Amino acid sequence: MFLTQKHLSRRTVLKGMGVTLALPLLDAMVPAQTALAQTAAARKVRLTAIEMVHGSAGSTPYGIKQNYWAPAGVGREFDLSGGALSSLTPYKQYLTIVSNTDNHSAEAWSAPEIGGDHFRSSATYLTQAHPKQTQGSDVHAGTSLDQVYAKKYGQDTALPSMQLCIENVDQAGGCSYGYSCVYTDSISWATPEEPLPMIRDPRTVFNQLFGAGATPEERAQRRRENQSILDTITQSVARLKMDLGAADRARLSDYLDDVREIERRLQKVEAKNASGEPRALPEAPIGVPDSFDEHVKLMFDLQAVAFASDLTRVFAFKMGRDASNRVYPESGVMAAFHSASHHGEKEDRVDDFNRINHYHVSTVTYFLEKLKNTPDGEGSLLDNSLIIYGSPMGDSNVHNHKRLPLFLMGHAGGKIPGNLHIKTPDGTPMANAWLAVLQALRVDTDRFGDSTTALDLRGPMETTTARA
Repeated sequence: MFLTQKHLSRRTVLKGMGVTLALPLLDAMVPAQTALAQTAAARKVRLTAIEMVHGSAGSTPYGIKQNYWAPAGVGREFDLSGGALSSLTPYKQYLTIVSNTDNHSAEAWSAPEIGGDHFRSSATYLTQAHPKQTQGSDVHAGTSLDQVYAKKYGQDTALPSMQLCIENVDQAGGCSYGYSCVYTDSISWATPEEPLPMIRDPRTVFNQLFGAGATPEERAQRRRENQSILDTITQSVARLKMDLGAADRARLSDYLDDVREIERRLQKVEAKNASGEPRALPEAPIGVPDSFDEHVKLMFDLQAVAFASDLTRVFAFKMGRDASNRVYPESGVMAAFHSASHHGEKEDRVDDFNRINHYHVSTVTYFLEKLKNTPDGEGSLLDNSLIIYGSPMGDSNVHNHKRLPLFLMGHAGGKIPGNLHIKTPDGTPMANAWLAVLQALRVDTDRFGDSTTALDLRGPMETTTARA
């Protein structure tokens, strides 16, 4: 532990054998009689950019009429019931829906590219740049939104950014229609020529965040003995608590409980997957749950503790892979995902696809509740975060990239009031939304991708929903 000027440094860590545990923001880290903007409690905006593939039922002709994605009302008076976003109703004050944008960069620009929509879409999502058609190493797209932000503010944290995914990724060789698999497998691009690998295994994420085990052998021994990384820092925690007030002790205990609970769930998953019982995902690493729901929750929990301890402020999270035929029984639909997206515009099948969309969106509420209940400075992590959820495809039945599903959650440190539905004019580039997001994140830029102008994410008038 390191103490400075009789208060606790925001960079305080607890160290044990192979373990480096950063701490959440505590009152002891905020010097008394110091301007808030100059303290550890000054607002630091976190970003999670989530992609879900295959568009939405609300982008189909029938789904538009049913308001399956975009609600009928625009501005601040809108109703989410009946659509894929209905589970977000309790978080409406944090919600900004951006509807009717297009992703021209994902369209076929030449005859050889026709039919390759599934294999270039993900690369366009956060870059809004048209990928070069190649199966070699000479890939080219654009720098992604998350990496633009990470380059601006990522050096202030131990990890500039992290890239997570749920489904299997190849990151090598060619896929289909003349496209390299990296276009399908990554949504995060450090440069136009450098796609970043996505991490599928929650255990790998945990180890990167907490330095859990100096060697693979130590990590393996800890798993075999069902030990916790917290066992090695017990004395340091006890000493630290002696110097903390009651509120800080409670906050630290809650944080350590969260870390231990994540670790316990990882150990349970690994034990089950190592038992020899048949797996639904036999090719997956030992730390990957067979359950989509459990996997997503683990990844969200890891993001929440990373944000709380300020280990990183930037995540890209790919929740699906194009052309995936995974089944989501929790949605109440047993049709495979890709097959369900090709519904032939039959109303009953569009309804089923909407139920899958609804289930996917509902998983995000778990993350939102975590962030909302985690104090951060004068507000919560949700006040000081921006969660992006969308797709680079619109109506996947016809592989188009119009009327894209997109919403934002969080107040971004007071820059985005929420409780707003923005319906853009026909033909508006999705890049206009990304440009507005970057400006809200305090990145000084007037252009991103094929943007023409930044959207107004504050709406027609300011409200008191978010603190200025």
